Amino acid sequence: MGAKLLCLFIASALVAYYIYSPIPENIEEPWKLMLTSAAFRTLGHMAEAAERLGLAHYMDVLMLFSATEYVAPTSDENTTVTDTELSGVAVRLYLPKKPADGLRRAVLFFHGGGWCVGSAGMKSYDLLSRRTSSHLNAVVVSVNYRLAPRYHFPVQFEDVYSVTKFFLQSSVLSQYGVDPQRVCVAGDSAGGNLAAAVAQQLLEDSEVKTKLKVQALIYPALQTLDLNLPSYQQNQNMPILSKSLMVRFWSEYFTSDPSLREAMSSNRHVPAKWGHLFQFVNWSALLPDQLKKDHVYTSPVFGSPALAKKYPGFLDPRAAPLLAAEAQLRGLPPTYILTCEHDVLRDDGVMYATRLRAAGVPLTHEHAEDGFHGALIFVSSPNDMPVGHRLMSRYLQWLEEHL
Repeated sequence: MGAKLLCLFIASALVAYYIYSPIPENIEEPWKLMLTSAAFRTLGHMAEAAERLGLAHYMDVLMLFSATEYVAPTSDENTTVTDTELSGVAVRLYLPKKPADGLRRAVLFFHGGGWCVGSAGMKSYDLLSRRTSSHLNAVVVSVNYRLAPRYHFPVQFEDVYSVTKFFLQSSVLSQYGVDPQRVCVAGDSAGGNLAAAVAQQLLEDSEVKTKLKVQALIYPALQTLDLNLPSYQQNQNMPILSKSLMVRFWSEYFTSDPSLREAMSSNRHVPAKWGHLFQFVNWSALLPDQLKKDHVYTSPVFGSPALAKKYPGFLDPRAAPLLAAEAQLRGLPPTYILTCEHDVLRDDGVMYATRLRAAGVPLTHEHAEDGFHGALIFVSSPNDMPVGHRLMSRYLQWLEEHL
């Protein structure tokens, strides 16, 4: 009996040790985040093992989470939901059933997942799109762009841009009863990256006559040059997105060549030839003092030009919208940016907010002191958290007031 109790005690201690991860004190219901983090960590360990054994690519294993979260396109009393294609790209379309006084608003939404995982059909994204459509009585187009590692940049950008450009045609807007003066692009994480890139590209596309009303960027990934920002250092082991996983996502976006990932991990992937771009991501000038804390800015350490020549995407503003010059930012529509304190991508969003203000772009910057990466979609059981409900409510309210 004593031996069994000892074994039970040891097993319980090991499980508790595995589940436990340090959670900032200002996060409510920390155990929910711990359990979710443990599940992600377990999946990550499985992915590493499968890749080392040659059984599957790391990202293919992570996609198992997306598969388990998948929900079929199901209409309800408020919204008609269908999976279809626009411009040859798979989308999930949400059409409100509630009568409209006139033309409707529309939101083109791009899901997160590091350009490698995720889908419009995941429970969390399906719920977000339903609530957006119902709350705004708006048409929502959630895009299932192609993913890495099978497809690398610029395929993901080209997919979402193709859908956006197609949807903005007057004939298509008319087909769905959408007001051409009330269209938004939005996305979270990697999707926020794609939304920012699409908004910039539309300004340069003479073929597109319809202008965006607003853009909404939810904890977006916006730059590839400096992967050692204060937020990367402060939150390198935070759930849901660690620094190592974000570096992996960035590198896989461009190539599965491990040499780029290794260079990004050491922050030595940008050649001296492109050193002038660091002015756009110089956090010592672009972050407020409270986020700099005790961090000291150091000049970049340049890497081999071979990687940039082989994989130039990480220097392209379509992949890293923070690299756009000020002249390219001035015409952007009113913008909503959500950043979270406990997120490696926090400083990307804050620096973009600083640059947009300087360029005269109307801006709402929401910063969640108790937020973490992915917080906005923590709104359904069993992982719903107060911060998720609050952030989703504020996001929808902003769209209600500005779109």
